[in-house]
Amino acid sequence: MKPLDARSAESQSGGPSFSLGSRMARALWTLSWILLARWTPPPMHGWRVAILRAFGARAGKGCRVHASARIWWPGNLELGDNVLIGPGARLYNQGDISIGSDCVISQRAHLCASTHDVQDPHFQLVLRPVRIAKSCWIAAEAFVGPGVTMEEGSVLAARGALFEDAEPFTIYRGNPAAKVRKRELRAAEASAT
Repeated sequence: MKPLDARSAESQSGGPSFSLGSRMARALWTLSWILLARWTPPPMHGWRVAILRAFGARAGKGCRVHASARIWWPGNLELGDNVLIGPGARLYNQGDISIGSDCVISQRAHLCASTHDVQDPHFQLVLRPVRIAKSCWIAAEAFVGPGVTMEEGSVLAARGALFEDAEPFTIYRGNPAAKVRKRELRAAEASAT
């Protein structure tokens, strides 16, 4: 889905940002999620992921998407293996959002893949993809802004707001988010024999 030209669509004065066909597809998606997924109990992750796939999402094995998650358009979503999208998470993916394997998007976190051109008098919608590499954690109520890349193993603490790229295995917090320290993973503990 590509946004319309804001000049001809008159988006700033209430006109649409997307074509009628795009808006109808999204209406069908929203209705389908409400009727087929929104009411489902927590263990039905496989069913909800199947619905996302039916609308164009690319999702790996073992993904868990909670019923209360809000996804703008599945066709702009790619999930690696074992991704968790927590309760109330919002993936505002007018632009593409890619989430790598073994990531956790915690409750009420918000990922936003679009913005507006503030230099344009018509306030043109601009798609800016968000990329979350593998083994990242976006904690409760955190915000990841348009065009941001979180490198492997990076963490955004609860209620943090990230507007610039995150370095690998680094923990960020605050608004705007700032580096706190490196993330040092413990070695796996030896199995009991």
